[in-house]
Amino acid sequence: MTIDTPRAGQPAATAAEAVQASVRQHISEGRLLPGQRLVDQALAEEFGVSRNTVREAMRLLAADGLVASVRNAGYSVRTLTTGDVHDIYTARRLLETGAILKSASAPDALLADVDQAASASEQHVLSGDWNRAATASLDFHRAVVRMAGSTRVDAFFHNLVAQLRLAFAVMPDESAFQIQWVGRDRQIADLILAGRRDEATALMNDYLNDSETQIIDGVRAAERARH
Repeated sequence: MTIDTPRAGQPAATAAEAVQASVRQHISEGRLLPGQRLVDQALAEEFGVSRNTVREAMRLLAADGLVASVRNAGYSVRTLTTGDVHDIYTARRLLETGAILKSASAPDALLADVDQAASASEQHVLSGDWNRAATASLDFHRAVVRMAGSTRVDAFFHNLVAQLRLAFAVMPDESAFQIQWVGRDRQIADLILAGRRDEATALMNDYLNDSETQIIDGVRAAERARH
């Protein structure tokens, strides 16, 4: 892993915040999985920072709901409960449908981002790269939320996406799970671009209801398998 550098216009992060951002990004990309140990010495060497810096980053990530403290063993990537999943999807409904309804005032560049993100997901499915297809689908939903025009909402949703990726990890067949959303992402994008916001909102609600139900079923199955 490498520490991500701040984008133009962003304030320089502390070393702990930079490690936090990089670990969050790796979770969002499916490169760190629920239950995976995060060893502070190994991370310190990998990032070129002190162990104290890594521990501070872990505390920040724990506050984000992405890692959990393990007694006498440091930290591990969090395993989500059904309650976590329900909470995530409650937030998603509010943010994503609200952003769609505000899309009339979204600048053309943000609308183009929605279109491009839906296309990227389609391309990864065609190439059979399901991990990237999942990441691209989440990027599509981040693009939808950006239409709300709030940097605070964007930052909150960015962290929510990482939590959501942890939820995806419980699905036993990633390709079967992911392929059903790609066409729906495209339908929602096309409705938004056509100004058919009420239809896009209804479709998004159906989409999120279906996704939540399947992931909760997956979490319950994983919990039964552990016991």
